[in-house]
Amino acid sequence: MEKLMSVVENPKEIIKLDRFDGTNFTRWRDKMIFLLSAFNIYYVLDSALPLMPEPTAEDSDVVKEERKKREHDELLCRGHILNTLTDRLYDLYCNLKSPREIWTALQTAYQNEKRGIDKFLALQYFEFKIFDTRPIMDQIHELQILVSKLSDLEVKIPDALQIGAILSKLPSSWNDYRKKILHSMDKMTVEQFRTHIQIESETRARDAISQPSSSAVNFIVCYWQVGSGILPTSEERSSVPVM
Repeated sequence: MEKLMSVVENPKEIIKLDRFDGTNFTRWRDKMIFLLSAFNIYYVLDSALPLMPEPTAEDSDVVKEERKKREHDELLCRGHILNTLTDRLYDLYCNLKSPREIWTALQTAYQNEKRGIDKFLALQYFEFKIFDTRPIMDQIHELQILVSKLSDLEVKIPDALQIGAILSKLPSSWNDYRKKILHSMDKMTVEQFRTHIQIESETRARDAISQPSSSAVNFIVCYWQVGSGILPTSEERSSVPVM
């Protein structure tokens, strides 16, 4: 019970934040907003939040308490933001005293930078090719990582387009499978399609193991031809050990 209360009182224990190094800004920003909201201090980053008036001798106790709370929350907010930056970015932004200044500077720097990154990732996605020389599912997983990175940059790719892209990138040995899927009337999500193509890939792998290679067949034929000049029957072929 004490451990549960500790987690509730300290949301950072249940919110994992990797240090922001300049990549995946959208993901870091969303996690940061969640963390600051859990601490009830995200409000200090609101650009519409009015500034606290300068202290005067006539300030009431209520105004003094509000100013004290605002200063405390801004200090906490600034500390949490800086604490999730890498040392390089910390050194770059620690001279800014206001958490709102730091937040705005990060958004300006990395939301603008993403415009170049998303074009680069989109180019990688469209030029991605799948080859027979490597496991198909490993390559599809790499393609889905690109989709995830684009999603972090708020570039969404619909399921139908993702499935079509994978089909178009399959090697020529998968032409029959491609035609079967294209002529199918069933609608699939990306996850359903991944399961479907994984089953197909595993089936092909099993078939490749169970079917003798052409060199093995040639060996069997030559083995019998040398001895008798007559091609073996299916029963005779099955009795010959394949080297």
